[in-house]
Amino acid sequence: MHTVAVLSLKGGVGKTTVALGIASAALRRGTRTLVADLDPQGNATTSLDPPFTDATLADVLETPARAVLERAIAPSVWSEEIDVLVGAEELESLNEPDSDGRRLENLSRALDELHQRPLREDPYELAIIDCPPSLGRLTKSALVAADSALIVTEPTMYAVAGAQRALEAIERIREDGNPSLRPIGVLVNKLRVRSYEHQFRVSELRENFGSLVMPTAIPDRLAVQQAQGACSPIHEWHSPGAQEIALTFNMVLAKILRSSRAGRHRVRAEEEAARAEVSETAG
Repeated sequence: MHTVAVLSLKGGVGKTTVALGIASAALRRGTRTLVADLDPQGNATTSLDPPFTDATLADVLETPARAVLERAIAPSVWSEEIDVLVGAEELESLNEPDSDGRRLENLSRALDELHQRPLREDPYELAIIDCPPSLGRLTKSALVAADSALIVTEPTMYAVAGAQRALEAIERIREDGNPSLRPIGVLVNKLRVRSYEHQFRVSELRENFGSLVMPTAIPDRLAVQQAQGACSPIHEWHSPGAQEIALTFNMVLAKILRSSRAGRHRVRAEEEAARAEVSETAG
């Protein structure tokens, strides 16, 4: 199971949109996926609309036992192939700025348990952690548990500083307790192609972070809000804007899976095919 943390240290950049877009691409690809909603706002849980559970991720962080995990995970309304480790407002009370190392490892212990003893016959191939927009216990726990981290930003004057802080946080966690953690990249969201300001900020990001900046950005499209409001995967929302965004998420997922050791050559071929589709659509 490959675990990716989706993070931003600035609110409102569409981090949950990206986490859900990756989950949608995973569903289309047939990749069994768990979405862990670590953001106290619970927007990923709302969009995935699982049935009621009598435990949540807040309980798991306090007691990462098998019995608690089983009560906190439910299938999403999208498909039984996408499960939700359900978020809750109570997570906010656990988001203290400083926490001892053992408590930071509780999410990692829980995910290790799911990897070693899957809930069903088909184990999860991918776990997506939707982090809150802050660097407290919750985001640090996600980085301790993750194999890779995807930084989400928007093309504004605060983009470079926010992405830099996130990269520094990833590096600190890598040095302090998770040496296998690596940044997948910086993904620009809510891009307006005709905006000079947006193009300038994207160029600024590329100057500062080079190849870490994803080659394609997520355009600002109404289809994103429409699909989320309907609790629908973006890949199943039939509009030109939605399909454009879906192709980009295919590429992001391919890069995430390529970073793991399984299926490397096949995933690379899929990424190239997705890139060709994006170029064809843009043309």
